[in-house]
Amino acid sequence: MLATGLTLFDTAIGPCSVAWSPAGITHVQLPEASASATRARIAKQSGASEAEPPPAVRAVIGDVIALLAGSHRVFAGDALDLRAAQPFERSVYDIALTIPPGSTLTYGEIASRLGDRGAARAVGAALGANPVPIIVPCHRVLAANGRMGGFSGSGGVVTKLRLLEIEGWRPDEGPTLFDGQANFRLSLRP
Repeated sequence: MLATGLTLFDTAIGPCSVAWSPAGITHVQLPEASASATRARIAKQSGASEAEPPPAVRAVIGDVIALLAGSHRVFAGDALDLRAAQPFERSVYDIALTIPPGSTLTYGEIASRLGDRGAARAVGAALGANPVPIIVPCHRVLAANGRMGGFSGSGGVVTKLRLLEIEGWRPDEGPTLFDGQANFRLSLRP
């Protein structure tokens, strides 16, 4: 089902966007280089047009804004419309939804929870296709031995690291890439 509406909203890391259907959130777009680029990308992905979000969507937007400002939020899968996802993808997303802010799992750990340790690459592919990043927290999934792995959002691994840092995750006791940069925004503009 195509999304029926989309809206852009500002967050601590820049303008994000969501698209929705009557059944729930279908797409989330993290910041691109500009608000217009963010809007254009989600419109292309979702097929939706700008609209006033219904109350349930406004509540999810509020939670996304709070999470990206550093408040720990856990999203419920019932706010989502993932009918377009394949069954394997949906099972991966269901496990990712259980990862609390500031915590991580590896692709292999998710594969093990699915009953197939050898499916780590398939787990990575499913997360790479995640249409609702942040809500389904694919940024909380790492490669083996704590390596970052990939991230399909704008900014790639730098964005993934920033999202993890916002949530309080620290790979060790050393400094992070963003220490001392409280005003870090995902934007190519100064």
